[in-house]
Amino acid sequence: MAPFSYNHTHPQDMWYVLTGIPGLEDSHTWISIPICSMYILAVIGNIFLIFLIVTERRLHEPMYVFLSMLALSDVLLSTATAPKMLAIFWFHSMDISFGSCVSQMFFIHFLFVAESAILLAMAFDRYVAICHPLRYTTILTFSATGKIGIAAVVRSFIICFPFIFLVHRLTYCGRNIIPHSYCEHMGTARLSCDNISVNIIYGLTVALLSTGLDIVFIIISYAMILCTVFQIPSWSARFKALNTCASHICVILMFYAPAFFSFFAHRFGGKTVPQHIHILVANLYVVVPPMLNPSIYGVKTKQIQDRVILLCSPISTHC
Repeated sequence: MAPFSYNHTHPQDMWYVLTGIPGLEDSHTWISIPICSMYILAVIGNIFLIFLIVTERRLHEPMYVFLSMLALSDVLLSTATAPKMLAIFWFHSMDISFGSCVSQMFFIHFLFVAESAILLAMAFDRYVAICHPLRYTTILTFSATGKIGIAAVVRSFIICFPFIFLVHRLTYCGRNIIPHSYCEHMGTARLSCDNISVNIIYGLTVALLSTGLDIVFIIISYAMILCTVFQIPSWSARFKALNTCASHICVILMFYAPAFFSFFAHRFGGKTVPQHIHILVANLYVVVPPMLNPSIYGVKTKQIQDRVILLCSPISTHC
């Protein structure tokens, strides 16, 4: 008898099966409840934050323009993943076409790289505001802020567009089970029967040269901020300067820590990190930071608090 071999399948004819969280299938319904709640809060909170920034002229400053960009990317990132996740958990709707899978993969990576660039822009904004306050309005003009936002989007597109070709060029041999709740580059590439070294190398290069460099520049920005702050003689002025950075630092930690845990666990921690832990963290990553970001900035930013109070006061008066 001839040895069994898979028939090669054209990518456009492929349908994949997303399994959700392997090993926790019996708990999918319970897991879906907090994920759905966090997704709804993330969408409402971020859209409300964008509304506040757009409608309040005092918030038409670079810091808040970058914050609105971050809020928009959070809404899009959670929306690119959470609805399909919930469909898997609630309705066992696990099938996804190759085209839909690749589209979801592209938008997830695109939004992640764009959000990383926005966080870098926000760090640069704090650096200029604290280290060069007299030149702030001349350096970060409305035009410069817009160009930085466009550059973040263009850079992300250029970096992530090759992922589409990298998975299209592969030959697939019939394997179609993706042990995840959404499609991402390496999970899709591993279903092929070709050598995926190029995919691995490009993925690592993107992580190190885009997101990795963003982190390096953010660290440099905050190192220079700290040097400037500790030269201020007044302790109250030091605290005020550092307090303006606190919310941004919280957002940075929430964004990068789980993302890099998921990235390295997927590539190097296959035997040390249980698969269900890796997938669960990846699922929470796309809803927890988007849900918390509006609250963090709302609590730590007086201008946003004042605008919320102003909007709510007529409601409370009417009641």
